[in-house]
Amino acid sequence: MAAPAAPPGQADAPEGPVDLSMMYLMHHAFRRDLAALARAVPRTPVTELATWRALLRRWEVFAEALHHHHHGEDTWLWPALVERADPAEQETLRAMEAEHDELDPLLASCLAGLRRLAAGHARTDDRAALAVRLCAARECLGRHLAHEEREAMRILQRHLTPEEFEAVDARFVESLQPRRLLALVPWALHEVPEDVRRGVLRRARAAQRVVWRLTHRRFERQDRRAFRHLT
Repeated sequence: MAAPAAPPGQADAPEGPVDLSMMYLMHHAFRRDLAALARAVPRTPVTELATWRALLRRWEVFAEALHHHHHGEDTWLWPALVERADPAEQETLRAMEAEHDELDPLLASCLAGLRRLAAGHARTDDRAALAVRLCAARECLGRHLAHEEREAMRILQRHLTPEEFEAVDARFVESLQPRRLLALVPWALHEVPEDVRRGVLRRARAAQRVVWRLTHRRFERQDRRAFRHLT
């Protein structure tokens, strides 16, 4: 899918021939979910196991999307740029991979905490510890995304043509299993302004438009169950 513009609240994409709006759409979704989870966890009673299970399912969608995004960058995007980058740019690209590695232990600890709460094996202290870890993960990911948007995307614009970027993007899409696509489409478009969402769907593949029609209402119901204490 491709969006016509970056969602509100984020810096404009660096000027250049490559359309980075889908990258910004994904960044918007990552920021949105971690912010919502960080607010929901301290407000959700420890005894509400059904809500914790809904939060765990939402985390799994977020984490799988983030893993796929970072794996694609580390496997296809950054290597394609390193070959052409100057020494200072190469240092920035190496930092992108290092920041992915820094984030992974924080995400693993958040998953462990959510699983404990969803299983009914946690206490109030465990919820408080999870809230702290989620805030740390949100801040770490926020720094990484800002660094990527500020520097790495400018490197991309300098060194890749639209056709080359489209070839890399196609590898991201082709590596998605159908099950992941069913979860990813409504998740990525959640809370996106209507005009942006219409543009995304207008330019999306036909299969992705079908997935949206079939899945977005169910996703919204699941979202309300998971974040019921934020309303």
